[in-house]
Amino acid sequence: MSHHEHGHKHNVQAPMKSYHVSELLLREDIMAKAKELAELLASSDEVYVFRKAEQRIQEHQEIQQLIALIKKKQKEIVAFEKTFKNPDMVKKIEGEIEELQNKLDEYPIVTQFRQTQADLNDTLQLVFNVIRDTLSEKIALESASGE
Repeated sequence: MSHHEHGHKHNVQAPMKSYHVSELLLREDIMAKAKELAELLASSDEVYVFRKAEQRIQEHQEIQQLIALIKKKQKEIVAFEKTFKNPDMVKKIEGEIEELQNKLDEYPIVTQFRQTQADLNDTLQLVFNVIRDTLSEKIALESASGE
């Protein structure tokens, strides 16, 4: 059967609109639940602590200066690698960045921020695992009963 008889030809060759993959693949009810779950997570203690830590870091001038300096040096590294092809300077700047990172880590608020970030990732991982494991059980049960 040709495309023409199908009456689908225009669909097949229509250029992809710039949808996100998630919007294309997920049914509306699944999307709605995912958003609901995200809202719940957004109101969790982990997120509250994370936001507080993030805010304190943004308001901390010395920390902001260190971060700006690190970003500047990271750009310098790219220049010395790609443009000037100077491995010695790259090594030198890498050392300077490491020192700046260590200075950053001396601030308890930075350590706390990294910890809350890790906690948040753990929480997401946990949610993902629960979804995956529950789904695996359902799939396994169905294939077992289907045999």
